[in-house]
Amino acid sequence: MSRVVYVNGEFLPEKEAKISIFDRGFLFADGVYEVSTILDGKLVENQAHLDRLGRSMKELDMAPPCSMQEIEEAQQELLKRNPTQEGGLYLQVTRGAADRDFLYPDPSTKSSLVMFTQARPVIEAPSAKRGLSVIFQPDIRWQRRDIKTVALLAASMAKEAARAAGADDAWMIEDGKVTEGTSNNAYIITKDDVIVTRALSNKILHGITRKAVLALAKEEGLRVEERDFTPQEAKEAKEAFLTSASTFVTAVVKIDGQELGDGKPGPLTTRLREIYIDFARKSLS
Repeated sequence: MSRVVYVNGEFLPEKEAKISIFDRGFLFADGVYEVSTILDGKLVENQAHLDRLGRSMKELDMAPPCSMQEIEEAQQELLKRNPTQEGGLYLQVTRGAADRDFLYPDPSTKSSLVMFTQARPVIEAPSAKRGLSVIFQPDIRWQRRDIKTVALLAASMAKEAARAAGADDAWMIEDGKVTEGTSNNAYIITKDDVIVTRALSNKILHGITRKAVLALAKEEGLRVEERDFTPQEAKEAKEAFLTSASTFVTAVVKIDGQELGDGKPGPLTTRLREIYIDFARKSLS
């Protein structure tokens, strides 16, 4: 059965879906996106993702394509038309189609909205069982990483470099410190069981999963420090992990060739994944 996608108010078989060649997302990467995880056929922390979508549009002075309630209704209808039990629902808003010009088009230009689902394992993801390996790459992205834009070429280049090096992903370095992963927030756990991750700023994405995991960790009585950390600190860490909507909490077991511990997901990371999955199930909508 063909996957059904959503394009500007229509639900269509994916082979029939079309976007104008003048769409500014295509010409200028002038767009923002969100990915809500699908678990048990429902969406994880979806309201938080919609809230961040609204913030991203506001930061770029981008008119919403419709109300948030209408977007959520379209998401739910898309879930009905695609019986995906685990995976992700991708949502993208661009400034719309207009003749190519660096200046923003007339405010009356209608924003574009597309959505689609992707099936993949979430709870029993192979990467969660074995852990991930990462390498370091220079952070060459723009300076507003807190806005979740579709301009992902630098992240794609870093992921490709990781694959070429036989690793799963890359953690990016700026001014001698780790910023974040290519599509995730980065964490280390020190020898005395302190969870360390970079503080929020324009330098990193304000992760939805990050926010929940840090709150859950504090509820568990775990110590959390939001501060910069160096590549060397990462390589000497007791454990390390990353978080994102699509990976939840996933262990990092090798950093730039340096194996952490016994090379397997550590107990604290494993526990954080367990409590986040329990939280995620309670957030389904």
